[in-house]
Amino acid sequence: MPHDAIESRTPTRSFLKAATFALAVASSSCAFAAAAPTIEPRAFGYVLGDVLTQRVRIDDATGDIPPTALPSSGRVGIWLERRPSRMETGADRHRWLVLDYQVTNAPQTLTTIELPALTLNLRSGPPLRIDAWPVSIGPLTPDAVSGSGDLQPMRPDRLPPRAPIAQLERRLGLSLGALALVLIAWAAWWGWRNRRESARLPFARAWRDLQPANADDPAAWRRLHRALDETAGRVVQHGSVAALLAHAPWLEPLHAQLEQFYRQSAARFFATADPIAPYPLKQLAHALYLAERRHQR
Repeated sequence: MPHDAIESRTPTRSFLKAATFALAVASSSCAFAAAAPTIEPRAFGYVLGDVLTQRVRIDDATGDIPPTALPSSGRVGIWLERRPSRMETGADRHRWLVLDYQVTNAPQTLTTIELPALTLNLRSGPPLRIDAWPVSIGPLTPDAVSGSGDLQPMRPDRLPPRAPIAQLERRLGLSLGALALVLIAWAAWWGWRNRRESARLPFARAWRDLQPANADDPAAWRRLHRALDETAGRVVQHGSVAALLAHAPWLEPLHAQLEQFYRQSAARFFATADPIAPYPLKQLAHALYLAERRHQR
């Protein structure tokens, strides 16, 4: 055999030896790893978004033996994604490694997949082997429906159930009834108060009497004079308006109108030459009535 042919075969033999040695080491490592006590998830009935939880017991009779590193999170194939791993202590006081896998893809038909096999290196003792676990996942909806009977591609909107509002309606009715009673009582009190004031207060009685009267009628002027005298507790004339305001200071804003009223009254009852100019008698009577009401409140 030529020398160059022998040299070309030498690297190939070395590679085969290295590959055989690595395979032997891997096989011996897998054979050496102990099967971990595992609580597997249900093996069927999963769809897109579901989470499968695998629990692996990692302690033994010697106590807690934590792994050197937890399995990393991230995508596992095209169907699953591993969430961050965590350690928990169960009700049985054992330490468990919890692995959560979420289905991240939806098959077109019922499909069998596997939770991946893992090997956990512990801080002491042999590693733990987690075997692959087959589960089935299905599509969210079938590709087609029969279209017969109630099996239709689209279904009509379903109205939400009616909320139980009978008690709320009963409370609302009671509240509205109570409000109506309060308003009726308030209106009755307001009417009674106005009637009492119209019978008791001088300007209220005068305003009631003057509404149907003629403002140029001397009787109307005398009626307003009597109301002013009753309020002052004495006969009020043009020169004693200050005494009226001292007795009833709440009439001070109407001082100028009162002065004009008494001047017009003197001209109306005592002057004989010039005709008397019109005077807004009812406006003054109403202003006095409003001032009296504000004072009583």
